[in-house]
Amino acid sequence: MGSLSKPIHGGPMPNTTFLTKELHSSLLDLLNFSTILFSFSVEAFLIIQKWRLLFHALWLLCFLLFFFLKYHYFSKPLPVYLVDFSCLKPPNYCRVPFSTFIQHAQEFFDEQSISFMAKVLCSSGQGQETYLPPALHYIPPRSNHHESAKEVEMVLFPVLEDLLSKTNLSPQEIDILIVNCSGFCPIPSLSSIIVNKYSMRDDIRTFTLSGMGCSASALGINMAQNLLKVHKDSNAVVLSTEILSTGWYPGKEKSMLALNCLFRMGSAGILLSNRKDARNKAKYKLVHSLRSQRASDDKGYYSAFREEDSDGITGFTLRRDLLQVAGETLQSNITAISPSVLPAMEIFRHLASKIWKRLIDKSVETYLPNFRSVIQHFCLPASGRPVIREIGKGLRLGEGEMEPALVTLHRFGNQSSSSLWYELAYLEAKERVKKGDMVWQLGMGSGPKCTSLVWKCVRPIVGEAQKGPWDDCIDSYPNLVVEKD
Repeated sequence: MGSLSKPIHGGPMPNTTFLTKELHSSLLDLLNFSTILFSFSVEAFLIIQKWRLLFHALWLLCFLLFFFLKYHYFSKPLPVYLVDFSCLKPPNYCRVPFSTFIQHAQEFFDEQSISFMAKVLCSSGQGQETYLPPALHYIPPRSNHHESAKEVEMVLFPVLEDLLSKTNLSPQEIDILIVNCSGFCPIPSLSSIIVNKYSMRDDIRTFTLSGMGCSASALGINMAQNLLKVHKDSNAVVLSTEILSTGWYPGKEKSMLALNCLFRMGSAGILLSNRKDARNKAKYKLVHSLRSQRASDDKGYYSAFREEDSDGITGFTLRRDLLQVAGETLQSNITAISPSVLPAMEIFRHLASKIWKRLIDKSVETYLPNFRSVIQHFCLPASGRPVIREIGKGLRLGEGEMEPALVTLHRFGNQSSSSLWYELAYLEAKERVKKGDMVWQLGMGSGPKCTSLVWKCVRPIVGEAQKGPWDDCIDSYPNLVVEKD
């Protein structure tokens, strides 16, 4: 699973995509210049011939209409398609059952800390087959730059290579690269590491997102969408992971110890495109995306915070009001995206019930909109079983809608921002996503921030059970461990 000696698609290729775009841009500039020159020539002819003012006005109207149609045609953002995605299947030797985790922890934690972590593990909702990187299997765990760099190779290289193989894409055909990882920020950046490894083009646009927490993957998709509005005929790859080697906490603060138990190994690679040929092979079309955050509020800002404990050991603090803050952030995001998603009648019933409750009868329950009337599948934050249940309750979801998040948490643990893609992979492996179905991915992270992505399936999706991370266990889920607390 380590670094390979050569890019899987060979060395650099002639930059035909870049040349094509340059030619397209030059032709547009020539068209604009020719149009303006022709317009001035016609106007000069009308003046010389002393035509009546009415003809000048008609020509001006035609000229403005032409430019309006031209601007509308060339400036209208092209649809953004999700061509395909890949999720990392960590090697079996990285699995960490609860007993192994506790046994190793007994070598360097006191009894009180071990008892606390055991309770967190048992109540988290994750199962016995989640993964931790090799650096955290040592006694004591190795949390340093070298091990974190090795983990980057282990989680990002294979998932990108699988994505390139599935989509038949060359590294030189990638126009935009976005890599997200909250805690590990090496120099050169993670995106530079990828560009160097795969000998990507000199003009590729690269971005590295850090400190964005579990919402970073959805946020990266939103960022790619905005970039694709500007850069036409382009491919964008989003790589999402969390490097755990650098985030291990060896201290005694309970609010920081929880992180050791909650996060597990994983990564995802996503290919987005606005090229015309993408619609013929893509799985999904991005219908809506919306970002919201509440970092201006101190309570929310400090609810999940990286800092030093009383002994000077750096860790990530999860404060008790985190769930309340997350709920408030989620509510603002749902409120903002509702008009774009819900039918008018659902919005009307919700607003009418709020007005009735405020002005007439305060004992009446506010009507909760039924998102299931328009959304068939939900990918929720896999931050823990209580969080999934609470979000599901707020959205009026049943067990079936919460199942992908609960199952992903049980099988792979909380993989931070990449969990959303394991959930979508689960739905595909079960062959539940049909052409025309809508999928809502909801990413929440520190900041606090929340990002919604709504996709429409544009082609039948079959045969994915043998291609993704669920290939050896899809028939085992759902089970009673997941369905019942």
